[in-house]
Amino acid sequence: MFECYRQAAEQQARLDGGKTGHDDPFISFYNGVPRPLAEEALRRGGRGESTVVWDTPWPLDAWPDVPTRFILCKDDRFFPAAFMRRLAQHRLGTVPDEVPGCHCVALSHPGQLSDLLVSYLDRPGTAGSP
Repeated sequence: MFECYRQAAEQQARLDGGKTGHDDPFISFYNGVPRPLAEEALRRGGRGESTVVWDTPWPLDAWPDVPTRFILCKDDRFFPAAFMRRLAQHRLGTVPDEVPGCHCVALSHPGQLSDLLVSYLDRPGTAGSP
């Protein structure tokens, strides 16, 4: 899967002038976030996340039978939108709900993200379906 991601990121970088996968976090992660807010996020960045998730196999044979949604951030320069659409279809069998915003969509488009999340209360759906 990593090879598919790498190819998708390289392809998108060719289309957007090298912004996707850029080393500068203001370009790759915080595009669309007001600069002072992005700087504050970077200052608070060391969240101490565990690396266990990268080294541990998924423990279940299948996804739980619960309503599943996938939110795709259309302006994400870390996970290209085309790659994520394919991934959502392949792994979850669903079409993603798309919102404007970067990798840090809660900072770049909090209103649109929260509106979408709240809308799920009115349309619960079924597992694996949009």
